[in-house]
Amino acid sequence: MAKNSALIDPRLPRGFVDFEPADLAAVEEMVAKIRHVYERYGFDPIQTPFFEYTETLGKFLPDTDRPNAGVFSVQDDDEQWMSLRYDLTAPLARYFAQNYQDLPKPFRSYRQGWVFRNEKPGPGRFRQFMQFDADTVGAGGPESDAEMCMMMADTMDALGLAGKYVVRVNNRKVLDGVMQAIGVTDEAQKLTVLRAIDKLDKFGPEGVRLLLGEGRKDESGDYTEGAKLNVDQADAIIEMMSAARLDDLVDLEAEAGPDGFLDAEFKTPALAKFKITQAFAEGFAELQSMATLFTSAGYGPDRIKIDPSVVRGLEYYTGPVFEIELTFKVQNEKGQDVVFGSVGGGGRYDGLVSRFRNEHTPATGFSIGVSRLASALKLTGNLNAAPVTGPVVVTVMEKDRIADYQTMVADLRTAGVRAELFLGSSKNMGKQMKYADKRNAPAVIIQGSDEREQGIVQIKDLAVGAEAAASITDNAAWKTERPGQYSVPRDEMVNFVKAIPAVAAWMKANG
Repeated sequence: MAKNSALIDPRLPRGFVDFEPADLAAVEEMVAKIRHVYERYGFDPIQTPFFEYTETLGKFLPDTDRPNAGVFSVQDDDEQWMSLRYDLTAPLARYFAQNYQDLPKPFRSYRQGWVFRNEKPGPGRFRQFMQFDADTVGAGGPESDAEMCMMMADTMDALGLAGKYVVRVNNRKVLDGVMQAIGVTDEAQKLTVLRAIDKLDKFGPEGVRLLLGEGRKDESGDYTEGAKLNVDQADAIIEMMSAARLDDLVDLEAEAGPDGFLDAEFKTPALAKFKITQAFAEGFAELQSMATLFTSAGYGPDRIKIDPSVVRGLEYYTGPVFEIELTFKVQNEKGQDVVFGSVGGGGRYDGLVSRFRNEHTPATGFSIGVSRLASALKLTGNLNAAPVTGPVVVTVMEKDRIADYQTMVADLRTAGVRAELFLGSSKNMGKQMKYADKRNAPAVIIQGSDEREQGIVQIKDLAVGAEAAASITDNAAWKTERPGQYSVPRDEMVNFVKAIPAVAAWMKANG
């Protein structure tokens, strides 16, 4: 046979992955536990489409012929730009604004789904990944932010990660206040500073210092432009994010003067060169209120703690920000021990809904990176990615009796058993058994002419057979004993199959 030169190479685009049945089943089990916690807190599900108008996504407004910086975009038939959603928060803001009159306020919802980012892929960094969000829209006090942090902690506990995580909390007003104090007022420069701080876990203090200054070149030679801060400004930022506690930085007993600055001073050397701002004081007070709520609800600093280094990269946050950090160590690609790091986070975004409506609408929420969290659960043994129990396979011994075999399959399915008829072309029993093994079938059913005349079927419990195979070394003994194989009257077939442990376990798990 001549080679077909027109064959298409079966390959995936960079940054996308396929998912196997075992991985999907394990993630589904994990997601069910997350959903249970969210619903216990009173959140209800909604679902938004994969596509939104590009302008809905905010920061990706089309300023070129084709908006493609960060998002995947297409034009519909009336030349409106649409983009695959970048996260689940901007679509929620659109949904809330569009359905404002009919929704309760505050509006509490959760959403699970795929998001898409047109960015450079890398190890553990994909262009399509799943998020699981929870948000409260219409509640402005720090108690709603504190509740989000508590729910994050309870979710980690429910997933078996107690003692292996900490929810870290900061406030964008604190960060904005420090930048205002050191003279950083340009919005683009502020965003560059925030993104530099957000790289602390990845690059360390010295790497962040480079990003705060002229810029940083990575090992591949790629250069990232810096925030262009001077030495005093960079020292102040480094000092702030290195503090173990916010109240190590400042004594906030003084009141603000007419210029918005406080008479109190920063305690640390680099920050002491600058004045405290009103924004810093407001953020600090909100964090103090949240800390009181954590303590009163029984969440100690081993589970939730105030941390000045937390930033979150998205620019729409306006108040408290928080993230879940897993604290156990793993080995990186260089074989070095590193902390696993963040698997989710969020914060307050009071300005997002106001893009669609004139009134001020406070909102807060968080997002879990499902794929990254699944990787963490695998490492800790809390994610069961075992092969999915396959169907009971009814083999085909006589092609002219397909209807009889299909009746067996129908009887099993009616009784709630997962079952299928072998639909391949081979009558060879060895090949049909190999197929059943690849399907991870718990059992196979065999009925040839001899069994049909006797009114019986042969049922092979493949798990029992595999276990016996490990202890029987003599081939003749194997053929004589036929471990795990049973002759069963045809009218007792269904009840016998239902009693096979692997089948019974699947039925129990699937209702």
